[in-house]
Amino acid sequence: MAQLSSSSDVPDMGRRQFMNLLTFGTITGTALGALYPVIKYFVPPSSGGTGGGLTAKDAIGNDVIVSDFLANHNPGDRTLVQGFRGDPTYIVVTEEKTIDNYGLNAVCTHLGCVVPWNSGENKFMCPCHGSQYDSTGKVVRGPAPLSLALVHAAVAEDKVTLTPWTETDFRTGENPWWT
Repeated sequence: MAQLSSSSDVPDMGRRQFMNLLTFGTITGTALGALYPVIKYFVPPSSGGTGGGLTAKDAIGNDVIVSDFLANHNPGDRTLVQGFRGDPTYIVVTEEKTIDNYGLNAVCTHLGCVVPWNSGENKFMCPCHGSQYDSTGKVVRGPAPLSLALVHAAVAEDKVTLTPWTETDFRTGENPWWT
């Protein structure tokens, strides 16, 4: 008859727990390592800038450098840049030759046309159906039902940074419709 192994051959609970922990850790580490690229794919990268803002881009995708921008634009100019989701956004040059603290989304609130600035009329005039907006983007003539959306514009490290406008619309005194 074969003799049963002695109790010294059976691993004690401490050793078994250690092996279970080691196995669990190995499997978890491998799974997390495999999931990391998948998670990075679905989470959009932040766009840099200070305060979580988006750095405005010019027509060819370069950052808008404030010193160069102001050297080439006059007071009162409204110039298109790439804003949130790539939407065309106007940056306003003040009479003091600085960047104003707000920008305007150039997408008409009627049918989504890009609304050009008409400096002779001192307003934005939609070529599609005749909607008009004053110099701050407030609708003054329909059929557009709402004013142009606002964004905050700031200067950080000689670049124009855009952040979402969530406060009361200074033109109407109402909550923003675009949030």
